[in-house]
Amino acid sequence: MAIAGLGVAELVELALLLVFVGALSGFLAGVFGIGGGAVLVPVFYECFRLAGVPLEVRMPLCIGTSLAIIIPTSIASFRAHYRRGAVDMDILKLWWVPVVIGVIAGSLTARVAPEKLFKIVFVCVAWSAATRLFLARDNWKFGDEVPTGLPMRIYGFFIGLLSTLMGVGGGLFANLLMTFYGRPIHQAVATSSALAVLISIPGALGYVYAGWPAAARFPEVAALQPPFALGYVSLIGALVVMPTTLITAPLGVRVAHALSKRKLEIAFGSYLFIIGGRFVVSLLSGQ
Repeated sequence: MAIAGLGVAELVELALLLVFVGALSGFLAGVFGIGGGAVLVPVFYECFRLAGVPLEVRMPLCIGTSLAIIIPTSIASFRAHYRRGAVDMDILKLWWVPVVIGVIAGSLTARVAPEKLFKIVFVCVAWSAATRLFLARDNWKFGDEVPTGLPMRIYGFFIGLLSTLMGVGGGLFANLLMTFYGRPIHQAVATSSALAVLISIPGALGYVYAGWPAAARFPEVAALQPPFALGYVSLIGALVVMPTTLITAPLGVRVAHALSKRKLEIAFGSYLFIIGGRFVVSLLSGQ
């Protein structure tokens, strides 16, 4: 028996890879307050390539599936951080409306956005922040206090927009922004986990809507057809990965709060450098 040209052994190997990656993304969601999409998207890209998903719809399918998986992971991570009293609810009150608006805008423009531009912006921001964290240069910041009013809402809009277009939960951008305004890294991580909830739910629904015509355009591709997928959300990929993310997310939260400020900064800086490098490779290879 073969599915999408793959034998049983290859299918089992792919399933095991997804289980492992799900565990890793859940752990990172807890440690850094991120959704784990930066880990999931490249793995899904390779899996969907093997499953015969056409290039023109492969990346949106990866991003939509990643956002769907982030939903339970981010909820578990947020609840664990909230119980520790580490979430800044005042920032969430300022951000939640513009973040959701940004997510809607990102969903509507997902198929026409210049992907290369967002990758370049991501690399510049991630590597500059990683350098700051590695060198412990606390004087590298935008200000001493997080702004209020319109500037903060503009930040929220772009966090939602960029996160939706890149398939990440928003924790990366929120973490960077809060630390650049002098907020403690532990508080930034905890607050970012809540943003991932706000971004992932409307983001996944947006990709279901954006990808609904894909099944009709590619009737020969099983991975795009119901009940295997809804729009640009692969139900098979989500069901395989979700259980392990829920198990490891609370573990990541415990690790985050056990680490010292300096160790968490180095760990997060290393993560940003590696993920930024992945996008550099993608830009250079043109893929």
